[in-house]
Amino acid sequence: MSPEAPPATPPEALLWNSRPDGSVVCHLCAHRCRIRPGLSGICGVRENRDGTLVTLVADRSVSAEVDPIEKKPFFHFLPGSLAYSIATVGCNFHCLFCQNWSISQWPREHRGRIPGERTSPAELVQAARAARCASIAYTYTEPTVFFERALTTSRLAAAAGLGNVFVTNGYMTAEALALVAPVLHGANVDLKSFSDRYYRKVCGATLTPVLDTIRGLRERGIWVEVTTLLVPGHNDGDEELRALAAWLASVDRDMPWHLSAFSSAYRMRDVPPTAPAALHRAAGIGRDAGLRHVYTGNVPGDPFESTRCPGCGRELIRRRGFQVLATALADGRCPGCATAIAGVWEARFDLR
Repeated sequence: MSPEAPPATPPEALLWNSRPDGSVVCHLCAHRCRIRPGLSGICGVRENRDGTLVTLVADRSVSAEVDPIEKKPFFHFLPGSLAYSIATVGCNFHCLFCQNWSISQWPREHRGRIPGERTSPAELVQAARAARCASIAYTYTEPTVFFERALTTSRLAAAAGLGNVFVTNGYMTAEALALVAPVLHGANVDLKSFSDRYYRKVCGATLTPVLDTIRGLRERGIWVEVTTLLVPGHNDGDEELRALAAWLASVDRDMPWHLSAFSSAYRMRDVPPTAPAALHRAAGIGRDAGLRHVYTGNVPGDPFESTRCPGCGRELIRRRGFQVLATALADGRCPGCATAIAGVWEARFDLR
């Protein structure tokens, strides 16, 4: 990855206020960083320049790929479709297990220049349409920290009939959510644990703002799926999983819960990978809590990859890994018992 210098005058950021001492307060995420002149926030890509908060990643992408939507993962949002996936460097978490640490933690690991290819939001939308993608996914790192780029692109994408989905840690503020909600059609939120201690120790954040975001997204009618990476010995205890699953069920029993297998990465290379039996145990806890759609991830061929009707048990969408092998849904319903299956099954997007 070859770094490039940011533009001479980075654009002003959204959602901030100045203070008499020259510092600024960023209101984009729940950290609400107070940033002194010449310094950046926790994310490393929002900087106080002479009393103005600017974004260093408004005009560049460090990644732009065509992915199956199942990779995000989304299992109830246009299954079998393609998503144009974009990211910049930076993140407002520093998860010790991060799989994408080489880009999410770039500002932390490499002080100074910001890498990425300069592309405009209009060019991103054009590329997505040329690749026959049904949506644009803001993913790989954290869309909140490249919010201005994501918001502008989302507005253009929605106007062009494309869906917009965030793959997010859920740490955005209510103010940020209010801005993006009219053009956001889906979100997969990483609920990394149901322990505030875990969030503080492993991720450098807290739990409550994430829960608030999940509720806020659903209250605004945005389709939500939740992912929990099971890290052996850290967040996979039965008591914690029962509490987490019960909370999800209290929000929406139809909200899919993805349980992903951990593989050693970044600063947790001494932790063993998640055993399939642990995923199945957690999936059973989710179903016992009343969740209708519980899935396992990172274990291709696992029986919990497919969608089944919560009414009669019929297999409705058969998957292997990120591939949809067969689908039996009829207008969003089970053809056997006519049970409505919650999700986004048709690509009808516009400005809401």
